[in-house]
Amino acid sequence: MTTARRVLVVSHVGRAAARTAALEVVDRLVAAGVEVAVTGGEWRVLCRDHPRPPRIDVLPDPGTVDPGTTVDGADAVVVLGGDGTMLRAAELVRGRDVPLVGVNLGHFGFLAENDPDDLGHTVARVVSGDYAVEQRMTVDVAVTSDGQLLHRDWALNEVTLEKASRERMLDVVVEVDGRPLTRFGCDGVVVATPTGSTAYAFSAGGPVVWPAVEALLVAPISAHALFARPLVVQPSSLVALETMPALGGEGIVVADGRRDVTLPLAARIEVTRGDHAVHLARLTPVPFTERLVNKFRLPVDGWRGPVPGGEGPA
Repeated sequence: MTTARRVLVVSHVGRAAARTAALEVVDRLVAAGVEVAVTGGEWRVLCRDHPRPPRIDVLPDPGTVDPGTTVDGADAVVVLGGDGTMLRAAELVRGRDVPLVGVNLGHFGFLAENDPDDLGHTVARVVSGDYAVEQRMTVDVAVTSDGQLLHRDWALNEVTLEKASRERMLDVVVEVDGRPLTRFGCDGVVVATPTGSTAYAFSAGGPVVWPAVEALLVAPISAHALFARPLVVQPSSLVALETMPALGGEGIVVADGRRDVTLPLAARIEVTRGDHAVHLARLTPVPFTERLVNKFRLPVDGWRGPVPGGEGPA
């Protein structure tokens, strides 16, 4: 347990609730003697709602410097918003062992889970370093064409190959560990981490995978084929998607729904386990099963629970 000396605050400043929560967190951290950092773009918005700006370190916006330098010296990052804000914060901590403490002000909140109604408790736990840290695997992606590297990226949730226009499908060959598996026309293919199994891959019909399981998920989107089922492969596998020019459909590769690159007609997308994990701070040890039930409001009426001192239902 390490007492926090410097904390970066990241918030969804487009939402009034997130701005209010961010200002409260900043004030509480400053009152606790913690050095607080906020990017300049966010602070300019927050200042409109703050009559007496506290003393904080206003940083350059990530687009003007190496994103990683924004978190230099930080012991933790408090993120106020939804999972999209968490993904933005994950870009800032890329390659650094700095935990993200997410306060859910969005909808599902699989990444940002902490309760926004008790910010004082959250700040106190951050200041004292009283939290557990989960490591979440990521994926790296390389896009090539005719043997030439066109683009590199990474993702915490998923890398998605999508069609560029609604008029034409993509013609895709799926390869696993250097061997072709199947070819089909489709609207796209999602390659996800277990963390991303409850995001786009879930909408594409993929399975929910517990975060502690290390694997890669492959989920076709509206594929026209007899064999187009979602796949779960080992984390060391290399998953490759090759686009064929036969149907004339152009593709786009999107990382975490945030960064994209347009593909030539014939391209190869290679997805592997990422070199850097993302660290998520957990204040309460809520089982993933319970999180699923709460987020999706799953029916569990009639469950009697395990026998005290034994196994199985009562």
